[in-house]
Amino acid sequence: MSAMLEVRNLTKHFPIRRGVLRRVVGNVQAVNDVSFDVGEGETLAIVGESGCGKSTIGRTLLRLLTPTGGTVALDGTPVMDLSDDDMRQMRRQMQIIFQDPFGSLNPRMTVAETLAEPLLLHGLATRDDVAQKVADLLETCGLQPWHAGRFPHEFSGGQRQRVGIARALATRPRVIVCDEPVSALDVSVQAQIVNLLKDLQAKFGIGYVFISHDLAVVRHMASRVAVVYLGRIVEEAPVEELYATPRHPYTRSLIAAAPRPDPAMRNVRAPVQGDLPSAMNPPSGCAFHPRCPLAQDRCRSERPELRQLGKARVACHFAEAEPVIETAGEHRQSDALRQRLAVLEAAREKEKT
Repeated sequence: MSAMLEVRNLTKHFPIRRGVLRRVVGNVQAVNDVSFDVGEGETLAIVGESGCGKSTIGRTLLRLLTPTGGTVALDGTPVMDLSDDDMRQMRRQMQIIFQDPFGSLNPRMTVAETLAEPLLLHGLATRDDVAQKVADLLETCGLQPWHAGRFPHEFSGGQRQRVGIARALATRPRVIVCDEPVSALDVSVQAQIVNLLKDLQAKFGIGYVFISHDLAVVRHMASRVAVVYLGRIVEEAPVEELYATPRHPYTRSLIAAAPRPDPAMRNVRAPVQGDLPSAMNPPSGCAFHPRCPLAQDRCRSERPELRQLGKARVACHFAEAEPVIETAGEHRQSDALRQRLAVLEAAREKEKT
């Protein structure tokens, strides 16, 4: 599959200023040297702990944040080199769905006004046919045409997120960044929104950059998964391979930390211990070494680069050191993930009928 979105060495540092003259005394290294591709109709999931840089990656892709370094190209067009006028046109091809379905909508605008704005701004509708196009968008996203006259506070959380999806879909983009689009919703509504996103992808061939911390949703949604730790990708692999044979110790810890439906279940492999280090002063060598059960002296002095290991890319000196064997505890953990997946699949089948 040829790449539609190409990201190379993307970096974003936030300066720390102090004193009366506001001199720069350091940087928060939110994103460091991130590279990946997204093909047409493909979903790349970005996962990791809170504060690891997931959302910063998504916003920097769209130039909502100005990158410190690196390149982003959509269909061969370098996004970071575009003028402001050209970037406005490019935004038609690159959209975002925000995490908070209430905070992302203007409370003073009706749904009709919210959806008409991008259509009129990009010349995709006229004053005469904009109402029909808004109605079509609402029906595509599982709402009714008469919802167009309502304000955001008159909807449930799931309905508001459908409006947010309709707004992102209005310009028929090539790529949509989904920034934790279901984390604020309950499980049954999560299933509906995830299935809606998959149906829209199949219909329009949209590429998704899907940012999430929910491993069950990611497994249901993604084609490939990139695991981010302290602003760097530490593992990237096809979704089934990553869940079956996680190579990086951090990936294994994330899978072990996924919620379990039965409190009596106990994993043999413990979830990751300790707190995420400060992005202002990251550890030397491998950033994960203070929390890693496999850490050696080499890890403390030499930062591992992403290297190919089968179908995966892994940044670990000892990715081959520990055999990837699913223990009894991990079998139980897999059962917990499968139960979450079963909820998503059941909701999908119910919608079809």
